Amino acid sequence: MKFQRFPEVFAMRKILACVLVIFGFCAALAAQNCSSMSVGIGASLNGFVPFPADNLWNQNIASAPVDPNSDAIISFIGANVPLHPDFGSGLYAGQSIGIPYIVVSGQAPVKITYTAYGDESDPGPMPIPSNAPIEGYPKPGNGDRHVLVLDRDTCWLYELYSSHVLKNGNWNAGSGAVWTMLADETRPYTWTSADAAGLAIFPGLARYDEVAAGAIDHALRFTLQNSKAAFTPPASHWAANSTNSLAAPMGMWLRLKSSFDISGFPAQSKVILQALQQYGMIMADNGSSMFISGAPDDNWDNNDLAALKTVPASAFEVLQISPLYTESNIPQGASPTIASFTANPETVPPGSPVTLSWSVSNSEYNIVSPQAGLTSLSSVMLVPAKTTTYTLSSTNEYGRTKATVKVTVK
Repeated sequence: MKFQRFPEVFAMRKILACVLVIFGFCAALAAQNCSSMSVGIGASLNGFVPFPADNLWNQNIASAPVDPNSDAIISFIGANVPLHPDFGSGLYAGQSIGIPYIVVSGQAPVKITYTAYGDESDPGPMPIPSNAPIEGYPKPGNGDRHVLVLDRDTCWLYELYSSHVLKNGNWNAGSGAVWTMLADETRPYTWTSADAAGLAIFPGLARYDEVAAGAIDHALRFTLQNSKAAFTPPASHWAANSTNSLAAPMGMWLRLKSSFDISGFPAQSKVILQALQQYGMIMADNGSSMFISGAPDDNWDNNDLAALKTVPASAFEVLQISPLYTESNIPQGASPTIASFTANPETVPPGSPVTLSWSVSNSEYNIVSPQAGLTSLSSVMLVPAKTTTYTLSSTNEYGRTKATVKVTVK
């Protein structure tokens, strides 16, 4: 899909393939730049930036036009409302500060059961380990409870909202979404993700490994108290709580004014402010106003980050909101077409492999449930443990198409 958010026209997505699927999970050959990532909770990406350079998260918007209503929108937010880093080191009220993530390799996929927004979520299985940190760990509480997992082997990103791990290692979640980190992708229009705006969360986090390297080369995620029933790219969904015309649409972009002097700020804050002048921040959810998101890390200097609280909303400007989608003009188009979805053979003895094959057009990504999960192939080899009905889910920006095939084990 193409977006024309600013004068630039963004290139079409490039789909990179996995290689082999066998014995129930994808053993994909790592993409070269994803393979450089370290593994573990809060691991360094070692310079890897999720999504292509043409992706909206990664666009330098330092010279992008300002919206004609910028001053009025900032006034509605509150000119004196301070910027607030919603991340840091240590614990606050027994919880870590920020949205955590984990990088995995060789992780077997597990079942995901949705408890709230399953009709707008991506089906599992997903390679989410039982020790994946839940937002707010070690005492997640009743907050958003996000879980973010980067699979180094496949370069897929998995994100869950309202997450709860079960004793058997499977997960319950309110909603969830998957993203390939090597191509441009958007949720189906009007669908949520693990975030209210239908956005990926991870690419908008401030991370210590980036700050330590001296630059954040992407936009940051932030929240506002009020939003209206509208969204603008890269968002795909709204969660309106205001009817005021000056309330933000999901996906609204703020940029720190180039005239704002950041020279006197301490080191960590200065890198973040530089990013806000060059890449800005994208409205992703309802919440405390002007809170920017980041990953917890013991290397953050909380005293340094506190300097960000001296930056008022009046130091920001709203970038041109175009296009703006509301109930009356949501883009329409064709969902994927599944020409065939077959099993060979359809009946097997226990322990025998089956090849599932399909022909799909106009699809961004395909998921085979259960067992296989995400795949960029047109076939997978699986070993069903019992008689199983497999579902192929093919998704693009206009919706999802499903097909099923039954494999009998006897």
